[in-house]
Formats: sequence, C-alpha cells, structure tokens
Amino acid sequence: MTFAVLVAIGLLSLCIVCSVAYFWLSRQQRNCQHKLQQLEQQLDYQAQQLQQSRHELEELRAGVIGVGQRVLQMDNRQLQLAEHVQALNDKQQALELTDPDAKIYSRAMKMVQLGAGLDEIMQECELPRAEAELLFNLHQTKT
Repeated sequence: MTFAVLVAIGLLSLCIVCSVAYFWLSRQQRNCQHKLQQLEQQLDYQAQQLQQSRHELEELRAGVIGVGQRVLQMDNRQLQLAEHVQALNDKQQALELTDPDAKIYSRAMKMVQLGAGLDEIMQECELPRAEAELLFNLHQTKT
C-alpha cells in the first residue's frame, strides 16, 4: 500500500468519525433543546402558580385586615356597651337607695333569686299578691 492510499483511508476514517460525531452531537443538541423547552414550560407554569399564590395571599391579607378592623370596632362597641350598662347599674343602685319603694322591690327580687316562696315574699316585703306574683314571674323568665 502506498502512502496515498493510507492517507485516503485515514481521511475516510476521519470523515466517518466526524460524521458519526456530528450526528451524535446533533442528537444531543436536539435532546438538550427538548429538555430546555420542557424546563421553560415548567418555569412558566411555576411562575403562573407563584403569581396566583401571590394574588391569593394578597386577597387573604386584605380579608384579614378587614376582619381585624371589624373585631376592633366590635371590641370598642362592646366596651361602650359595658360602660353604658355599668352607668345604668349605677343609676339603678342610686335609685334603689333613694326610693323606699324600690328598696322593697329590690329586697323582694333578691328573695326570689335566693329561692324564697311567694307567700314568704308577700309577708316579708308586705307586697300584694299581684305584685309578688309579677316579681316572681319576672325572675322566672330570666332563668
């Protein structure tokens, strides 16, 4: 074999190796591009999910703030009502202390609360039967 034939065989072998390498690299590139497209799709999907989660979180935050404000309003209203009830209780006690008839009714109410009978209330507080029954029935509706 001559040198020219060996060079030709070498060049042919080199061309075959280069062709195989080219096809293998082309295939690898297609696989990489396919994987890249899949990853880009996943990234887009994750970005959409993140955006949706942020939107939902913002809605929840706004809702929680609204509920918190409503709770504060209700708490303030409850404090106002408690103060109003206390003021009414104070007025009622002041009236009971100054009005002798109120003292009798207050005593009768306490007796009803302690479980006294109708006759006992009539006798101790010197109340007519109708008034004693009224006090008795009023207390029974509270319990």
